[in-house]
Amino acid sequence: MSADTADTATDPVAARPFKPRPTIVLGTVGSLLVLAASFAAGAGSVDHPFVGGRLAWLTYGHGRMLAELTVYLGYALMVWAWIRLGRRVLADQVGSRLVLVAAACWMVPMLFAPALFTRDVFSYLGQGAVALAGYDPFTVPPTVLGPDSEILNNIHPFWQGTPAPYGPLFILLAKGTVWLVGSHVYAGIVVTRLLQLVGLALLVWALPGLVRHLGGRLPVAAWLLIAGPIMVVHLVGGPHNDLMMIGFLAAGTLLVLDGKHVAGIAVVTVSVAVKASSAVALPFLVWVWAARLPSTRWRNFVRAAACSLGVFVAVFGALTVLAGVDLGWLSTVNASSRLVNWLSPPTALGEIVHGLASIFVDSSRDPFVTVTRIIGQAVLVLLVVRQWWLARDGGSDAVRRAAIALFLVAVLSPTMLPWYLMWGLAIGAALPWRPRWLAVAAGVSVFMVAPYSAAGEQLLYEWPLMILAVALSAWAGYALVRPAARA
Repeated sequence: MSADTADTATDPVAARPFKPRPTIVLGTVGSLLVLAASFAAGAGSVDHPFVGGRLAWLTYGHGRMLAELTVYLGYALMVWAWIRLGRRVLADQVGSRLVLVAAACWMVPMLFAPALFTRDVFSYLGQGAVALAGYDPFTVPPTVLGPDSEILNNIHPFWQGTPAPYGPLFILLAKGTVWLVGSHVYAGIVVTRLLQLVGLALLVWALPGLVRHLGGRLPVAAWLLIAGPIMVVHLVGGPHNDLMMIGFLAAGTLLVLDGKHVAGIAVVTVSVAVKASSAVALPFLVWVWAARLPSTRWRNFVRAAACSLGVFVAVFGALTVLAGVDLGWLSTVNASSRLVNWLSPPTALGEIVHGLASIFVDSSRDPFVTVTRIIGQAVLVLLVVRQWWLARDGGSDAVRRAAIALFLVAVLSPTMLPWYLMWGLAIGAALPWRPRWLAVAAGVSVFMVAPYSAAGEQLLYEWPLMILAVALSAWAGYALVRPAARA
């Protein structure tokens, strides 16, 4: 890392004194543009308090097109500011405090925006409304709310008949949100977003300790994880419950690394009670605990595993009882696999094979995608098990491999959505990063707004747009590290 850092540090542009205010203002202006335009271009047909009367023309036709272009203009300014800031982070001219200030300035406007680039938040509210009405949200879909429900009418038609795939704690929070806001969907979006800030606060708290254990640089970790486009636009702007999940995951992981094993496992269990994906990290944390016990490896493992299982059952059981639900959510945890998109390599491979086969014979895409997804799942299991076995010495290496496993689960699952990349990054951001890998991560992060429109509709098969998005994202990654770039 030192040689690459030296190359960046000797950049004559990066060597000039850095005045952070213009960069922070640039990103904030971009965020404000996204906020203003989102009331016309955002997801759902929500009645917002700021668009109506003489401004109603912005919600349809050319007005909506103008609003959508303004959203992308604002996003471009935010990306430009993020890359400028990243160059100074790599040149050791910016500390973590300034990165967090910049991130806060860029996030605050997002707190008051409608749903952006997704309609998942309406599903959250729908599942909460189902629970509040006395139904089991794990077996009863939001359609039970009836055709006159504003919440139901804003849920994407693809998901209206799908029961909740989330854990009991999140259902409890969604239920409380709907109890608080009633049928006011815009208020429900804002309250959901504010609740997710618990996860953001936990990430900010845990990141310095994770960096201390894993050997990274705090400004780099904060820039990549907290100030990046996926965090600001997707997890906060979305909003997505993945933010709360990864916050508890990061905090629990730090507690385990600090030797507070019971508390750490309990906190990660809370993460699982939000969304099950974080459960992948638990077997790796068992190795960390086992490595600190005084007996033989396997005796230590059995003891640590038994204690971890006991903590998990106690905490998860208490949250399930508190939420007033059962374990029915386990049957719907893979609900996202109904989606088919090429962000998932196994799914993309199936689509490619189908496309080639279609040259010779007319056939359905489904069998090809099903076969490659099964192969992908088998490969995923083998890779994750291998990482778990290699983590048997415990310590920070086990946590590093947990981050790899979370990344593998996100990428090789039947469906991959942009914000899934944050599962592994919640821990992995604290690792040492070479600038060339940061460039790759930056390019991927910038691209991940392209798969969906501001209204939450899929754009992945709009090939001219995808080619343009890939080219601009690659340029953003290159601009982060190229010596002659003007920051």
